[in-house]
Amino acid sequence: MMILLVLAAGFLSLTEIAFAGARKIKLKLLAEAGDERALKVMALQMHSAEFFAASQIGLNAIAILGGILGEGALRPFFIAWIARVYDGPSLENIGFASSFLFVTFVFILFADLMPKRLAMIAPERIAVAVIRPVLVFIRLCKPLTWVLNHLANLIFRIFKVDMTREDSITFDEISAAVEAGAQAGVLQKQEQHFIENVFELESRSVASAMTNRDSIVHLTLTETEESIRQKIATHSKFPVCDGTIDRVIGYIDTRDILVRLLNKQSLFQLNESSIRTVLIIPDTLTLSELLDKFRASKETFAVVINEYALVMGVITLSDIMLTVMGRWGSPLDEDDQIMQREDGSWLIDGSTPVGEVKRTVGIESLPEEDHYETAAGFMMYMLRKVPKRTDSVVYQGVKFEVLDVDHYRIDQILVRHVPKVDSEAG
Repeated sequence: MMILLVLAAGFLSLTEIAFAGARKIKLKLLAEAGDERALKVMALQMHSAEFFAASQIGLNAIAILGGILGEGALRPFFIAWIARVYDGPSLENIGFASSFLFVTFVFILFADLMPKRLAMIAPERIAVAVIRPVLVFIRLCKPLTWVLNHLANLIFRIFKVDMTREDSITFDEISAAVEAGAQAGVLQKQEQHFIENVFELESRSVASAMTNRDSIVHLTLTETEESIRQKIATHSKFPVCDGTIDRVIGYIDTRDILVRLLNKQSLFQLNESSIRTVLIIPDTLTLSELLDKFRASKETFAVVINEYALVMGVITLSDIMLTVMGRWGSPLDEDDQIMQREDGSWLIDGSTPVGEVKRTVGIESLPEEDHYETAAGFMMYMLRKVPKRTDSVVYQGVKFEVLDVDHYRIDQILVRHVPKVDSEAG
């Protein structure tokens, strides 16, 4: 009888953890594969009050019954064993305590601890396997569960407790799942970075991926043929400006120029027929919002302006893709924004996004990240001035030192881990 009670309690403990731990995503995959039991498990999770009420009824009833039967059945045996070494006035009490502890130990081990640990290994598979007998058990306990659930709901309403289950998934949860997949070998390290970079598009502004104003190569309406030939050798898209760079009237794709060359047309006359309409965007857009605009306009090139209508930079669809791909997106080593040296330190370009910097040097967060987006912005924010060569910042055991400055622009930063003593001194 005791064995049956232990098995019954173990079954209920197993199902409790299995249904609570079964993940909705995996259950959906099982359902899509044709397993109808997965749909029943999801339905039970949505209305779990009846199951947990029935489970608690069963567990408590078994525990009480097991204590009564087990203690009464085992106490004579314990008394007989103990009497061999002790036959005093406390023999009955010692026999009672021994049988009680033994029954408690058996129930904890075989009816609680072991079933729950088993259920945590594969909750979805176990939940699907036991759903049918569980539904039968719930129907048998329905009268009692109805009473208990109504009493519980009444108490929750009195204390204004919201019992709606939250099934939304946050970025942190997805990131943790991706990291766990990488650690388990399901995802490669670079695939983990790709996925994380895709989600970062929602928070990163276009300024973090665009070509800055100082690096823009543009054409004017009076551009000479020789100048155009030189520029198309190094770039593929050019904003066309009326005099100054802040008066953008469109853009030209290198392919259009090559077509004119092949057709032996003159390059001197840039007119409406050869200039494409350019997409003008504010610098406050995120990369995700820009992707939507590219999709809607069917364009792949945009000019970024600030609130004063001054051109801040240009950005292409390829720039966004390189942001997702990270360093793997660059075909040439010299194009890498981050290069690790033999001594373990890093040379980091000032325009490198802070997310890539954190991943590289192993820092979880930087102070006040809303105020900057690049390594150069981090240095300017921390130093509270326009940096010059040899200026440095030490944060969380990592030293950031300015190596090269070009017209107040930070070109390169040396980053290395420093001993704790040096870090505290800095």
